[in-house]
Amino acid sequence: QVQLVESGGDLVQPGGSLKLSCKASGFDLDIYPTGWFRQAPVKAREAVGCISGRRAKTFYADPVKGRFTISRDNGKNTVYLQMNSLKPEDTAVYYCAISGGLRDQCYVPAREYDRWGQGTQVTVSS
Repeated sequence: QVQLVESGGDLVQPGGSLKLSCKASGFDLDIYPTGWFRQAPVKAREAVGCISGRRAKTFYADPVKGRFTISRDNGKNTVYLQMNSLKPEDTAVYYCAISGGLRDQCYVPAREYDRWGQGTQVTVSS
């Protein structure tokens, strides 16, 4: 069965850290550019960042640059989103997704992504 499953979401205090996982099953995740997105209540979905499929090039949206890091563990068929210095405005459901585009590219628009996980809730609050 081909699927993406996110995990690691939790309630954390401002300034804290979380590490989200995006585990693939049924296919090799390292072939595909993988993106992280988030959607807060009554807000549009926004890109967090992405990692390319071959050389693991990364891109980060301005609101998370310097605080979030995306990485791959090909042996575990998993992509991670390490989130540090969390802020209340980071509260959202976080999704990972894969793109059928060029393997060594990193795509920002959500329309470039073909398969999505179910999401994991991150809440930053004191």
